[in-house]
Amino acid sequence: MDKFGQQLQWQALIELIKHEVLPALGCTEPISLAFASAVATQYIDKSKIKKIEAYVSPNLMKNGMGVTVPGTGMVGLPIAAAIGAIGGDADAGLEVLKKITSQQLIQAKKMLTDNKVSVHIAENHKAIYSEANIYTETDHVRVCVENSHTNLVLIEKNSEIIYQSDSDCADQLNQNPIIKQMSVKSIYEFATYANFDEIKFILQAAKLNNALSEEGLKREYGLSIAATLHEHTKNGLMADDLLSKVIIRTTAASDARMGGATLPAMSNSGSGNQGITATMPVVVVAEHLKASQEQLARALILSHTIAIYIHSKYPPLSALCAASTAAMGSAAGMAWLLGKREYEPVDMAICSMIGDLSGIICDGASNSCAMKVSTSVSSAFKAVLMALNRIRVTGKEGIVCDSVETSINNLGAIVSNSMKATDTQIIHIMSHKV
Repeated sequence: MDKFGQQLQWQALIELIKHEVLPALGCTEPISLAFASAVATQYIDKSKIKKIEAYVSPNLMKNGMGVTVPGTGMVGLPIAAAIGAIGGDADAGLEVLKKITSQQLIQAKKMLTDNKVSVHIAENHKAIYSEANIYTETDHVRVCVENSHTNLVLIEKNSEIIYQSDSDCADQLNQNPIIKQMSVKSIYEFATYANFDEIKFILQAAKLNNALSEEGLKREYGLSIAATLHEHTKNGLMADDLLSKVIIRTTAASDARMGGATLPAMSNSGSGNQGITATMPVVVVAEHLKASQEQLARALILSHTIAIYIHSKYPPLSALCAASTAAMGSAAGMAWLLGKREYEPVDMAICSMIGDLSGIICDGASNSCAMKVSTSVSSAFKAVLMALNRIRVTGKEGIVCDSVETSINNLGAIVSNSMKATDTQIIHIMSHKV
């Protein structure tokens, strides 16, 4: 490819990254339903709402059942639907709940106690699907979101279509033409040589996710995993070393996010935890090395782009914990920083992680996600240290091959095909708990 063609490709890739790396307040599955409700109430008088009926895909139900909705102190999809309708800002996308007030929360909670909100599993095969039906005495507005968390496909009022998307595959990451042209090596070259001014926007990920990390260590959120680990670095049960800092500061951001903190995360591929996992290990290592802002930006753009690239190989929601693949991105970013910007450690670290973390299941968004985040970034750091010594899981072991591309594709094939049965079983177990 000539230099002009490469520049065009890099510009398209930057636009994709800006589309996939966005601020998000709260877990994006309940936020998707809150967004659908907020859009619907733009077409009615929200003070006259009589009831809300919502339908979500099985995977969205799985990821919305056990997570705290920010600013509410409550768990689950019904409160997300209600507060989205009463106080949501539809123009804010994934930050739809950033302006809710205490009075609006009182109104939303009353809707729940009056049994005016119901959430059901939709009868479709979409990975991401949210449908809000909002009724007044005279009107019914139906809003549907699918394929990504804020991708509107239908707005209907009193059976009259106001808006309908043209494309059934709109907004699907794996349908994006630029991602199909990329490889780990080409992403490495992009991150290493692209114009700094064109990629420095990614530094906002460090700012947002670091603020969330600091919040997670200030107060008790979720399972307080990071605070617990931090305490044990003081009493000698854990070393206060670089690995511990990577784990604690990354996990603190996830604790806060899953525990309902009212600060946004910089997300990746529609997930705040993926964005946190792709960001914080790189930030901690860059601080340790006293790296420049340009070096941090290049490592972060490498991490986030690799995370997007790997995630494009399987469905947006699945049985695989996507924090593990986002950590493959942060492994690439850390390897780039610690490995003197060479390509080989990046390649080797990703292969080792596929050999290590290929089986972590996603059993719904919850406070325990922070544990999976801590496990994933620990594996990433370990894989980087191995790569610095030119050691990796070899192509003769398991699903890992000599080629990093084939290894990634093998993981994607398992998630997209055989893990479908795993996902169905997980959802069955979760939905039948007493």
